[in-house]
Amino acid sequence: MSSFPGLAHIAITVSDLSASTAWYSALFGAAPVLDEDEASGTFHHTVFALDDGTLFGLHTHTGGGTPTTFDERQVGLDHIAFRCSSDELPGWRDRLDTLGIAHGGIKSAHYGSGLSFRDPDNIALEFFAPPA
Repeated sequence: MSSFPGLAHIAITVSDLSASTAWYSALFGAAPVLDEDEASGTFHHTVFALDDGTLFGLHTHTGGGTPTTFDERQVGLDHIAFRCSSDELPGWRDRLDTLGIAHGGIKSAHYGSGLSFRDPDNIALEFFAPPA
């Protein structure tokens, strides 16, 4: 057996697909590559192709419960981190500023440096640079 594989895709559930699609389109600087009802009819997905080949999907489900905002203190997803180099972090900070996306500034630790921010549903996101 080969080494453990990397991620092929990430899919998150959002409360307002059109608002989230516009927000992520601005963040990624790209339009979705897929926007359709899934064949089972139980959810709609809008999918972005990131430069490294990872797919990032936004989902809305039919017949779901009342939408709530994300809380990483609940069981499930804590946050999603996008890999970059430490030299790229200031550029990403500037991009977030240009887009009007609030962030926590660049923070450094022994395990790497990160720039944390949140999407319209409060989902925790980060640009992360592992130590060189």
